[in-house]
Amino acid sequence: QVQLVESGGGLVQAGGSLRLSCVASGRTFSSYAMGWFRQVPGKERDIVASINWSGDNTYYANSVKGRFTISRDNAKNTMYLQMNSLKPEDTAVYYCGARGGAKFFQTYSSAGAYAYWGQGTQVTVSS
Repeated sequence: QVQLVESGGGLVQAGGSLRLSCVASGRTFSSYAMGWFRQVPGKERDIVASINWSGDNTYYANSVKGRFTISRDNAKNTMYLQMNSLKPEDTAVYYCGARGGAKFFQTYSSAGAYAYWGQGTQVTVSS
């Protein structure tokens, strides 16, 4: 089992940047595929970006391509999401997810594929 804790959210003006972090407990972090999702009230949890266990393969939602960068540091049990050129439509609660048993190069873009979730961190982008 793994526990996830997100941090780094906040209020930022449009065009600004934030860096989210997701720290995982447990000794097998490097074997988990990871992802960042976001959710607004009344809507489903949507993929933002995902990364395979080694960090060699990434996936981005079209809405964030070229603006967001996902990365991970397995030595620190931490995953990051660098968010640049933020827009008001990026406003949401951001969650990190972890999935064990991942194949080497596999990333996962469906929320249902993830077994573990953090508590979420609010990102608010003002216009």
